[in-house]
Amino acid sequence: MPLPLTKVLINTAAAAKARLLLAHGAGAGADSSFMQQLAQQLAVNNVEVWRFNFAYMQRFIDTGKRSLPERMPLLMQQFNQQAGNCPPDLPLFIGGKSMGGRVASMLSQHSNVKAIFAFGYPFHAPKKLSWRTEHFTTLACPLFIAQGERDPFGTTAELVDMQWPKVDIHWLADGDHDFKPRVKSGLTQQQLIAAAAQFCSRNIDEILLAAK
Repeated sequence: MPLPLTKVLINTAAAAKARLLLAHGAGAGADSSFMQQLAQQLAVNNVEVWRFNFAYMQRFIDTGKRSLPERMPLLMQQFNQQAGNCPPDLPLFIGGKSMGGRVASMLSQHSNVKAIFAFGYPFHAPKKLSWRTEHFTTLACPLFIAQGERDPFGTTAELVDMQWPKVDIHWLADGDHDFKPRVKSGLTQQQLIAAAAQFCSRNIDEILLAAK
């Protein structure tokens, strides 16, 4: 039975080459500062962005009563419905921040999806050893991950020896889970978000070129 779709926030692009359906992380919704900045930077790179809230987040926005995210099968169903609702006028890519990226990566079999983009993938909970990568070996399309080097959900040191055939990790210098670098790095969160958007755009270009 179809679930009610939540409102979609759209960042249009001057010369859109693709559409990215973008989901939020566990604790902040589609209109968070991070999601807004990322969507704006992607639009600058001619990627049209559609942002949506999972149902549990929309309930919190509507009622002020916070709840935990739904279980993965229900999150996947909601994301899948949003993907199915996208018009076919532009090539479709999907992705998300943290949990949203993980949900997107579970939908690699979706027939219309060209590739997946995760911005801060939650490889494991901080200080926990239970990894969330069991499905990486069976991905049906490429998964591109923009990851802060200091992300407690998966650091450079932890992932240096990890390899999966369809996974490409791009490291953001000194970034944490929200792509915030330390002041001493001389970098800003805005710069790292822009770099993540450029990484996404470059890979979309390559995929679209290969498909011609």
